[in-house]
Amino acid sequence: QVQLVESGGGLVQAGGSLRLSCAASGSIFSINYMGWYRQATGKQRELVARITSSGSRINYADSVKGRFTISRDNAKNTVYLQMNSLKPDDTAVYYCNARRGLGLDAMDYWGKGTLVTVSS
Repeated sequence: QVQLVESGGGLVQAGGSLRLSCAASGSIFSINYMGWYRQATGKQRELVARITSSGSRINYADSVKGRFTISRDNAKNTVYLQMNSLKPDDTAVYYCNARRGLGLDAMDYWGKGTLVTVSS
């Protein structure tokens, strides 16, 4: 099992910044990706950003490119999401994700989520 604990959400005005953190513990060996997803009210959960264990590959949703930056500190088993130039459309619950394996054999682990609210 993998445990993921998010922190750093909150209320911010449009144009502001927040940094989310996700600390992983447990059986974190063979985790291929860690990343962030978000789910706004009435919408499906969507990928925001993800990063490989080595940090060599990073993917971003088009809607956050140039504004958000994902990074990781393997010594601390922690992944971060720096969010700048926040917009009201970024309001959502943000979930940390860890994925072990690839394709159909992949197993996902999720944190409980942290709420980000961006006021206009």
